[in-house]
Amino acid sequence: MTNSTEPAPIQPPPQARPPKGRGRLARREARLAWQLLLPTLAAVSLAVIVPLLAIFWISFKPVGLADLRPPAPVLRESLRGDGDDMRVEYRLRNSSQDQQVTGVTLRDTLPDGVELRGEPEAPCQVEAREVFCDFGTLEGGDRARVAIPLRAAGDPDLVEEAVEGSLPTVTGNASNILTNLDFTFENFIRIFDGAEFWSVFWVTLFYTFFGTAGALIVGLFAAMLLDKSFRGQGILRGLYLFPYVAPVIAVAFTWVTLFDPFSGSANALLLQMGVTGEAINFFGEKPLALIMVTLFEVWRYFPLSFLFILARMQSIDTDMFEAADMDGASPFQKFWYLSVPQLLGILSVLFLLRFIWTFNKFDDIFLLTGGNAGTRTLTVNVYEQAFAVSNIGAGAAVAVVIFLCLVIFSVFFFRVMSREEGL
Repeated sequence: MTNSTEPAPIQPPPQARPPKGRGRLARREARLAWQLLLPTLAAVSLAVIVPLLAIFWISFKPVGLADLRPPAPVLRESLRGDGDDMRVEYRLRNSSQDQQVTGVTLRDTLPDGVELRGEPEAPCQVEAREVFCDFGTLEGGDRARVAIPLRAAGDPDLVEEAVEGSLPTVTGNASNILTNLDFTFENFIRIFDGAEFWSVFWVTLFYTFFGTAGALIVGLFAAMLLDKSFRGQGILRGLYLFPYVAPVIAVAFTWVTLFDPFSGSANALLLQMGVTGEAINFFGEKPLALIMVTLFEVWRYFPLSFLFILARMQSIDTDMFEAADMDGASPFQKFWYLSVPQLLGILSVLFLLRFIWTFNKFDDIFLLTGGNAGTRTLTVNVYEQAFAVSNIGAGAAVAVVIFLCLVIFSVFFFRVMSREEGL
């Protein structure tokens, strides 16, 4: 008879318990982190979130430039006559042409050296040298005028200084279109009603996409040229950076002067070479003007892409390029199969940033063409709606559309990038 012993089951090792107090310490560290972040969050909220919410708020209100200040009674006081035939005139007007001001009152104190010469005009009353006028409601554009007869009891010059030195108090209540709770979709209906918005939208997409892609492609080729060490590399790199660091007003004025149809060097050269028989208005004809402002965008902002791409290229390990040389790979194969995969990350980030910045670009187009000749983008439309047409609400609505377009593009971009990384 044999005794068989079964092996004892293997027990899992006991799990290590976290030391006591670790959870409390983590909570304290989290609270400290939030306390350190609060000033930054407050600054970001004041600088970004609050103006963004204000733009959304104004976009749903029919606000013009005249509505930026709430309706209020405007007073003008003047002293007429002299000696025993004096009077103080109060002239009131409603600052708004369509909004009423209710509860309009005026209070003033008659200075020493004058006496009441008769009954004041309605609706004013004088008691113990205190002037009180109740005008009630002033409709939009209404004006009111009252006079209080006075008699000088002293030096007329001193009396005039005393009267004009007294500051009356005017009160009134009015509904502020910026702060009330009346909202409307009129601004958005006005924007989307018609083909003008969609033509501006497609111009913006053309300018943004080709300006961004062109800046990346030119920056990539510039980085490839300077990826090798040679004499004069620093000077050439500085020349590459000139379009980006130069003042935009200076370079825009240079381009406008260079391509001027009457005195520009470009037209003079083309005419002498026989390329064209007449001067070309580069910034005044469709669709040439749009192509020119896009080329200006590429020329001005390719140095930013050049710097980032060159820094990434110089950090790539050279061993795989040496192995590719030993395997007989061509320069194009090394670029396409070795360099491009290493540059996809920085290229995607640059494309996202440049797309957002170019979509929001205003100063370049405004300085070159002013939005004329088919170069009117959404940002230029914001300026024209808000200031040229004096419709702040419509301009804010276009700004909201720009924001929503960029949010949609960013979400789509990050989803595509996350899917590519998952593959």
